[in-house]
Amino acid sequence: MSNSYEVAVYYFPQWHADVKNEASKGKGWTEWPSLRSAKPRFPGHEQPKTPLWGEIDEADPRVSEMQIDAAADHGITSFLYDWYWDMGGGEGPFLQRALEEGYLQAGNRDRLRFALMWANHNEVSRERFDAMTDYIIRSYFGCEQYLTIDGKLYFSIYECMTLVKGLGGIEETAAALADFRRKTEAAGYAGLHLNLVEWGLNPRHADIIGSDANALIARLGIDSVTSYVWLHHLEPESFPDADYTGWAEEATAMWDGLQAQFASVPYYPNVTMGWDPSPRCDPDQPYVRGAYPYTPIAADNTPEAFEDALRKAKSYVDRTGLKPPMLTIYAWNEWTEGGYLEPDTTHGMAYLEAIRSVFKS
Repeated sequence: MSNSYEVAVYYFPQWHADVKNEASKGKGWTEWPSLRSAKPRFPGHEQPKTPLWGEIDEADPRVSEMQIDAAADHGITSFLYDWYWDMGGGEGPFLQRALEEGYLQAGNRDRLRFALMWANHNEVSRERFDAMTDYIIRSYFGCEQYLTIDGKLYFSIYECMTLVKGLGGIEETAAALADFRRKTEAAGYAGLHLNLVEWGLNPRHADIIGSDANALIARLGIDSVTSYVWLHHLEPESFPDADYTGWAEEATAMWDGLQAQFASVPYYPNVTMGWDPSPRCDPDQPYVRGAYPYTPIAADNTPEAFEDALRKAKSYVDRTGLKPPMLTIYAWNEWTEGGYLEPDTTHGMAYLEAIRSVFKS
């Protein structure tokens, strides 16, 4: 890999059939029909989006090989797989086939690293947490392509507040994470690099996680913080459309403040390619502002505007001396949320080319 920056892109794996989804939504269900049936919500709204590669099955290793080549050729260094446990109506992993049957079976997987971003929208008990970490250590940590930072295996947690609530409190969570570290080291690995997504540290969750984020980070043994999407810490006032350039200017200006907020560990900046969850709304109902998915939609998020945000991220990483020089990007394939780098029929490979222009040496 010729890129000296860690360009880590979130990967949303609901574009393949999963038995848990099929049990409630029908044989072969994926999110492709939701994308296909999307419609414009305001003048100039680009919907439906049409993928240039078609409605691909990401559990096919040949599809993964195509994705890996496209990502690596354009300066992406790792996929952060949104990973689920005890969701979808049963126990165990959920939506894991994209990783286990796709990426891990791809003949070119050595071109791209991967790690897990545990999308823990659900509470888990200590017993189920221990079962999950056993599965992760057994199934993924031995892979040569697993992303490490200073030799330690990167594992990101989406909702810290949900983790703490499910495990019964901060002290219980500290004990569970410490045991995860112990088991990882006992399996012969150098250790864990535990990352939190800042959404789970939002002050609105203070009744669960406390009012001092740095004290919590220290108690849980967290190694870094990053973001998933700009909307989590900055929701535009305008509706239904919000100018992407203005949104980007405000969001990128917050990075120094976010680093100051989580002063005890590195904060890895996030660049959001776009935001449009309208395909997840009823197309026959009005698009009225409210709870997710009825949020503002990023307008005019052109490849050029995205590239400008990427350049600001590179400048921030360079200016602050961030180690490792890492950023996260939303997202590889969140098509039904409007955040995708995969080529569409309007822009082709232009969003990937923006990454290559900024980061590929």
